[in-house]
Amino acid sequence: MTNIKIAKMTEDFVMHTYGRFSKAFVSGKGARLTDADGKVYLDFLAGLAVCNLGHSHPRVTEAIQKQAETLIHTSNFFHIEAQAELAKLIAENSFADKTFFSNSGAEAVEAAIKLARKYFSVQKNSGKKRHRVISMERSFHGRTTGAMAATGQKKIQEGFEPMLEKFSYVPFGDIDALRDAIDDTTAAVLLEPIQGEGGVNISAANYLKDVRLLCDEAGILMILDEVQTGIGRTGKLFAYEHYGIEPDIMTLAKGLANGVPIGAMCATDKVASAFGPGSHASTFGGNFLSTSAGLATINSILEEDVLQNSEKVGEYLMEKLNKLKGDFDFIKEVRGMGLLVAMELTKPGAGIVLECLERGLIINCTADKVLRFLPPLIITSAEVDEMIGILRGVLEEA
Repeated sequence: MTNIKIAKMTEDFVMHTYGRFSKAFVSGKGARLTDADGKVYLDFLAGLAVCNLGHSHPRVTEAIQKQAETLIHTSNFFHIEAQAELAKLIAENSFADKTFFSNSGAEAVEAAIKLARKYFSVQKNSGKKRHRVISMERSFHGRTTGAMAATGQKKIQEGFEPMLEKFSYVPFGDIDALRDAIDDTTAAVLLEPIQGEGGVNISAANYLKDVRLLCDEAGILMILDEVQTGIGRTGKLFAYEHYGIEPDIMTLAKGLANGVPIGAMCATDKVASAFGPGSHASTFGGNFLSTSAGLATINSILEEDVLQNSEKVGEYLMEKLNKLKGDFDFIKEVRGMGLLVAMELTKPGAGIVLECLERGLIINCTADKVLRFLPPLIITSAEVDEMIGILRGVLEEA
């Protein structure tokens, strides 16, 4: 079937909740994708920071195949070996003691909000009921009802009002505004270490330390949304490691199983103990297939120098993009960490993304004027050079 035929079938039978490009991919290997018409593309999007090991990674593929022919699902009424092993692996490599598995990042955020409120509801002598969650302007936490209410972007919320109550927003990076917003009804501060969808916004070096200190002083919880920044994207397994702090709760998804749907909400024992049987659930969460893929993914990242490559090639990518900045006056800024990198323009970037696609390069535009580069963490410097060559040609015509 061709790109055109697949696009027509999608138009006819799938709800129009995405502005889709006219391409349909049928296979992939490493950082390359092939569409239904046989054209090959260099992928600097990785399924929106999902395929961190690239497409068809042999270790992940083998794990999926082996598990699929053995057992895919029972239910969480029973123990699941791969689920327990993945939770153990996360605990051994993070601040967390316990993990709840879901199917997506938005579900993980919903679970985190529930856990924060439940934690304070079972606390003795906690005073006034703590239930309010403070998040950041320009943040993105998902499109389910609770996660959308926590997202500090009007364009995400428009048409779905009224939002669920007890969420408020302060400017990202403004510690004084956050301090002023905390009161005796506040349960948690929810934020991304780096705002991905908001434009790859990076705070000052000490900001997360100040947030951690403020949460400790107020006796409230710090929730880090690492759905996009986690699993090696920034050069460390989790982005919070760059800042010398640990949260109370962390959410993961995207890169956790290299494309198999999974989400995770991780917490310390102290906080996790607020959840008992019946507090929260997910029918498919943590099933055999997704957690087997998750195990293969994290073990590959830890054992195959992927973190080092993310850091090294990320620096190389930033260097090359900054050279472009010197040649084009409509490039405002280049910023990023690891392989979460952005180039902010002084004009809309959607046309540049479309022209790159026609030339065989997949990139992304977010926040209207921010070109975002999210390649697989196995990307090479030679592939960066190839990408820069295509992008330069598009920018020259722009």
